[in-house]
Amino acid sequence: MNEVLNTLTVTGESKDLSKMVKQFPVRAGEKSWTAKEVTEVADELVAERQRLEDELADADADLTDLLRNAGDGAGDDQADSGASALEREHELTLVNNTRDLLVQTQHALERIAAGTFGTCESCGQPIGKARLQAFPRATLCVECKQREERR
Repeated sequence: MNEVLNTLTVTGESKDLSKMVKQFPVRAGEKSWTAKEVTEVADELVAERQRLEDELADADADLTDLLRNAGDGAGDDQADSGASALEREHELTLVNNTRDLLVQTQHALERIAAGTFGTCESCGQPIGKARLQAFPRATLCVECKQREERR
């Protein structure tokens, strides 16, 4: 959480987290956010970001090895070439998914620092405290997410 607090002061705005979190919206029937709850979410996001960065570095290295060795075994038959291509494609998909999760995680941390955490990016209504505690990378309320998935 120190990182989020540092972000608040680095941006030139020294904000009191305990005052700022009271402005994070909640749905009807939910209690307001506390600094402790936001700290727990931010700590989880920071740990997740580190895990994803490590995973991405490993996956990038694996993908580089696969691409570097793509021409090896020139005598391979078509089945071997197809299996190699499938493996490369699978690894590339994993790398892209990890990058997407990393971007979402960083965006959630930025939203906490900016004071916009908990606000739906589509309609501006509260996302819901329970939803964010379960999935802190959420940027849409349930209704907007359902609408998006129907498209």
